[in-house]
Amino acid sequence: MVEGLKERLIGLINDEAYNPLKKEELASIFDIHSSEMPMFYNFLDELEEDGYICKTKKGKVLSPNQMGYFVGKFVSHRKGFGFVESDAEYTQDLFIPSSDINGAMHNDRVMAEIVVPATDEKRAEGKIVKVIQREVTQVVGVFKPSKTFGFVIPDNKKFNKDIYIPKKYFSGAKENDKVVCEITVWPIEDRKAEGKIIEVLGQKGERGVEIESIIREHGLPEEFPKKVLEEAEFVAVEIPEDEVERRLDLRDLKTFTIDGEDAKDLDDAVSIEVLPNGNFKLGVHIADVTHYVREKSKLDKEALKRATSVYLVDKVIPMLPKTLSNGVCSLNPFEDKLTLSIFMEIDHKGKVVKYDIKESIINSKARMTYTEVSDILENDDEKLKQTFSNLVEEFKNAEKLARILMERRNKRGAIDFDFPEAKIILNKDGEVVDIKHYERRISNKIIEEFMLVSNETIAEHYFWLGTPFVYRVHETPTSEKMEKLSQFIATFGYSIKGDMEEVHPKALQAIISQIKGKKEEEVISTIMLRSLKQARYSPECIGHFGLAAKYYSHFTSPIRRYPDLQIHRIIKEHLNNKISPKRQEQLTTIVDYASTQSSEKERKAELAERDVHDFYKCMYMKDKIGEEYDGIVSSVTSFGLFVELHNTVEGLIRLANMNDDYYIYDEMTYTVIGERTKKTYKIGDTVRIKVDSVNVDFREIDFELLEKIDEEDEEKN
Repeated sequence: MVEGLKERLIGLINDEAYNPLKKEELASIFDIHSSEMPMFYNFLDELEEDGYICKTKKGKVLSPNQMGYFVGKFVSHRKGFGFVESDAEYTQDLFIPSSDINGAMHNDRVMAEIVVPATDEKRAEGKIVKVIQREVTQVVGVFKPSKTFGFVIPDNKKFNKDIYIPKKYFSGAKENDKVVCEITVWPIEDRKAEGKIIEVLGQKGERGVEIESIIREHGLPEEFPKKVLEEAEFVAVEIPEDEVERRLDLRDLKTFTIDGEDAKDLDDAVSIEVLPNGNFKLGVHIADVTHYVREKSKLDKEALKRATSVYLVDKVIPMLPKTLSNGVCSLNPFEDKLTLSIFMEIDHKGKVVKYDIKESIINSKARMTYTEVSDILENDDEKLKQTFSNLVEEFKNAEKLARILMERRNKRGAIDFDFPEAKIILNKDGEVVDIKHYERRISNKIIEEFMLVSNETIAEHYFWLGTPFVYRVHETPTSEKMEKLSQFIATFGYSIKGDMEEVHPKALQAIISQIKGKKEEEVISTIMLRSLKQARYSPECIGHFGLAAKYYSHFTSPIRRYPDLQIHRIIKEHLNNKISPKRQEQLTTIVDYASTQSSEKERKAELAERDVHDFYKCMYMKDKIGEEYDGIVSSVTSFGLFVELHNTVEGLIRLANMNDDYYIYDEMTYTVIGERTKKTYKIGDTVRIKVDSVNVDFREIDFELLEKIDEEDEEKN
């Protein structure tokens, strides 16, 4: 009864034409049988408890909005106030003063009422009336003891109040230990939350302890359960001969992998040849993880729970145990490996004219690195050419095809932001010795293009088959965001062509092309990126805006991403004619949950990766206080300017410390303007800074502004 009912019921109640009805009337509308009435009424009670519906004193059911309530996620600020992010799309956040938080904590799902309606100048203000669901039950922080009690100061500064710890719950923690604290009593008005220490991680400041703290703060599971590890060992056996016989045998084909120097989980191998008709035959061979990770097995449940591998500079939290991820599934050279292959015949315009999908077995002929292949293609490195003489022709053909595919994507309107990524280099003791730009060279682009064309071809094939599937989607940006972007770029003399309601990626690509190399490139690219939605996983194929692709999926990394693993399972079932109508129904439910779970876990992984990068950047800069650098203003806020140095390290110049004038933030133009001097600072400006302070605990770096560097000065230099 419940399947799909929640969405339909909430949809009805939130409809503008809905008039409040009693529960009996709703039961009649939804054709609930008398035997199911108690279950339906209980279901309504649960929806009310979760804040999706409200009931009047007369028992009529209506939406929280109709009752004047605002439901969503509470986002706390370290200064005490916060915001409620609405469940409803395109609704502005509700500001909550510190006096009206009523015991809510960061990320809690809450119900608030609007106290001061929104105006053109100010957002609406409200107060929290109910905490619907506590999101965080464990907090990582620094322990501060006294004789009879102690406190945990949370690492996440969104939790702006300490947690009180009775002495009996110290669990052996000492002053300045990093600990994991479980909340036992939630805060009420001015009373702090109470908790107990359930784990001591070690002394604050130690590198391993700090990284472990970030891992725990984001709730990332590290150790695999014993039974999962046992199952991994059990399934990691030699390939049986009957399995080899039923597959396409590609062991004599010239396949090879290209990955980073440190990569151990090799998902993908490629092969390439030029056909007699001049077209390219591209083979993309992906590790067949599903042969070892069977549906509903302990390995599968754990993989779905994790949904992604997390890469934390020199530490990986894998989705699958290393026995599989670095061993039996990884496409290591000169070893027979089970794969799922797609062969694509691609013409000289980059169009896939023919393709074939097969279960296969390969034996990779080389484990290449991005550096090696790029040095062969870009630098004509003689020594490397001799070492890999049997593959040089393949590398050259791969480059030709990749450039054709790039051109096709470019003509289609794909948006390519070229923002620098950080490469953090550690020594054997884990100390940061350098931070520099991660270089995307020709070999990186080759693999990127080959994976993109595989992902698109697979997605389109299974879309037209009508099979339940997990797609990678990137929605068209909202008209509100595009209007705001349009107004902003108009100040530089640019305009977005077309309808703001349904803007085409080509329109934004054209802007990127026009600003290339100009002084406003940084600022416009940054604001444009912020105007786009985040990509996510979905059972609905609604296209990928950034790639200008109608069909897109993630097929190429099943060792480290669950959506890829899930669609491999579907592909193999389809190839073997095992998708019955009943199985089709099951898969519909499976892909829906896998999409939601994977999207959520991906966000958590991104936040953890960012925090680890910020920690290492602070460690690198902490002995550089007083040193001067040139940097680019990367963001402008009401409280200061963020400046990015050439090595990608970012620091804040606080407006309060800019003493030559009183600066006012202009939200429309993303600039700060001096009230008296009319000096302006905007994204993309080059400035000279001095490193003022580094707070490793907060993972923050403060800069002092020395001067703005004019374009003329830059040209002279």
